[in-house]
Amino acid sequence: MTSGYQLNEENDKERTTSAASVTAATSATDTQIDSVGSGGSDIAEHIRKFVFTNQSASASENGVAAESVENLEIKIPELLQSGYSFYTWPCAPVLAWFLWERRQNLVGKRVLELGAGTALPGILAAKCGARVILSDNCILPKSLAHIRKSCLANNLVPGKDIEVIGFSWGLLLNSVFNIGSLDLIIGADCFYDPSVFEDILVSISFLLERNTGAKFICTYQERSADWSIEALLKKWKLRAVPIIIDDVGKSSGIDLVELMGGHTIHLIEITREH
Repeated sequence: MTSGYQLNEENDKERTTSAASVTAATSATDTQIDSVGSGGSDIAEHIRKFVFTNQSASASENGVAAESVENLEIKIPELLQSGYSFYTWPCAPVLAWFLWERRQNLVGKRVLELGAGTALPGILAAKCGARVILSDNCILPKSLAHIRKSCLANNLVPGKDIEVIGFSWGLLLNSVFNIGSLDLIIGADCFYDPSVFEDILVSISFLLERNTGAKFICTYQERSADWSIEALLKKWKLRAVPIIIDDVGKSSGIDLVELMGGHTIHLIEITREH
């Protein structure tokens, strides 16, 4: 197991994750690459497109079954640099597909994404009718600016169609108390470093205590068999239940192994102990 992230720029400049049809699990589409100047140096930027498709049968007027296809394309600006916040790690599309297949349950719900980064799952939830708050570290203004850029790339205006806030795990700042009621909290690959595990769970415990009936659903990448949150869950009166993801994307022809990028990814639901 690896203890950190590795980014293969040569592959990721050309790859776009897409699920365009039932017969094609993942296919490449055009990738738009720009150059962003920063202090005299250029950082490669591209737009990565994620296409979510669902094909289902419905009855027509004459009683004959007809196929209906729903599509949602989300564009994510990415910077090919080592910063965690500017690249869409494999946990995000796995969580996004899980949400997409349950999008009817998102309509009108209040959703908070923690550690949003490029914000793929949260943006998908917003496009599916949820009222979404995207959050990332309050001391990383460039990360928050990049989230806003991702929103605008998908015709979501921050402050109007979607909210973007600073939220540092483990710190109960004013922004946390101003969040309001929540139905669902989501996170993709938040448990990437044992040093932040307790900070995350402190925040989750606080939010779930204030929002009875809410739950935290997150994907995480298995990096070491020695990493565990079990003791911390007990300490903060939380319980975790694994969610089987073997069938995620299956009805749309998605190759889950390919979607995970060769990593082992899990999905869990965390709630307050009763």
